[in-house]
Amino acid sequence: MSFIEVDAGSHFPIQNLPYGVFKPEPSTPARPGVAIGDYVLDLSEIAKAGLFNGSVLNDSDCFLQPNLNKFLALGRPAWKEARATLQKLLSSDEPTLRDNASLRQKALFPMSKVEMVLPMVIGDYTDFFSSMHHAKNCGTIFRGPQNPIPPNWFHLPIAYHGRASSVVISGTDITRPRGQGYPAGSSTPYFGPSQKLDFELEMASVVGGPGNELGKPIDVNDAAEHIFGVVLMNDWSARDIQAWEYVPLGPFLGKNFGTTISPWIVTLDALEPFACDAPKQEPPPLPYLAEKISKNYDISLEVSIKPAGQEESSVVTKSNFNHLYWTLTQQLAHHTINGCNLRPGDLLGTGTISGPEPESMGCLLELTWNGENALSLNGTPRKFLEDGDEVVFTGYCKGNGFNVGFGTCSGKVLPSP
Repeated sequence: MSFIEVDAGSHFPIQNLPYGVFKPEPSTPARPGVAIGDYVLDLSEIAKAGLFNGSVLNDSDCFLQPNLNKFLALGRPAWKEARATLQKLLSSDEPTLRDNASLRQKALFPMSKVEMVLPMVIGDYTDFFSSMHHAKNCGTIFRGPQNPIPPNWFHLPIAYHGRASSVVISGTDITRPRGQGYPAGSSTPYFGPSQKLDFELEMASVVGGPGNELGKPIDVNDAAEHIFGVVLMNDWSARDIQAWEYVPLGPFLGKNFGTTISPWIVTLDALEPFACDAPKQEPPPLPYLAEKISKNYDISLEVSIKPAGQEESSVVTKSNFNHLYWTLTQQLAHHTINGCNLRPGDLLGTGTISGPEPESMGCLLELTWNGENALSLNGTPRKFLEDGDEVVFTGYCKGNGFNVGFGTCSGKVLPSP
């Protein structure tokens, strides 16, 4: 229990303590914080008060930075020490912060009043394709039901390199992209605003630790030491642009106009009580991807859409992180097997998280079967996203009397200029 009152339905009890970066006022410098209930704890003030006094963080200025990269680079000993320190400081029977009114006033801010910014500098962003159900549905739509999943998919976590510069924080508007699409009955491609704008329900791991040297892969059984935590992620996709451009080199302008992440990074330590077995992989993966313990996490995920002018949003997807075929650690190990060097702050998307049931499909491409069937948003038909639509992701783990959640990941579609 914390001395800060936390509502039973909150995503941010003392068992969670996710990390983010915020500004108390728009004109003030950004600084690291953790979420606790409806408040943000300013870690720069806790550091200046000398309360990070363990052996790893005692002389560190990692919480006096405008992003989390320096803290991420310190690795798991620092992450564990910080978590233990913060859980103690925020507990109901610890007087250090509880009884220090001056420090509480300087260090605690109502979450509703602060501005959240990207928590880390993202040097590189990679997006995987790790849900078998998503792969099967997409393959069936585009290639037919005979062989919907290519044979390589069951041997390696497929991915493409995305655009780090267009990763944005939750709440940022997304402008409808323009580009080329398939010619319609003529030799000239369509050009204009995308007519098939979509969301993709994903999560993403945030790379931590000092990174691996170029030429030195990370062992799959050590990969968790290089993952700080996880965020919600919307990989906005223009399906018509994507379909015309992706052969032979893969996604480009159909993806890189915007990718939204949630502001709070939930650590692997906070997720550990919700670990579950990953699906059995058949055929067995090659030795470099064979894990001693292969695990996913039981994270309930939901997507809602609120059209412009409507008061109520409509839930369109209910899925779960545990549907992923390739694990976070397999994704990271595969990323480095050729010697590729990862750096703290890198972002590794999971790919769309679809489950086996129709309501667990993780994008409109699947939900409407590429526009063949319209969804109903409180009576409003929808095949792909329209201007003014606001898309909101939520995710949480259900504990015994508490939740460990991610908050929301949202964005509104603006018209093409």
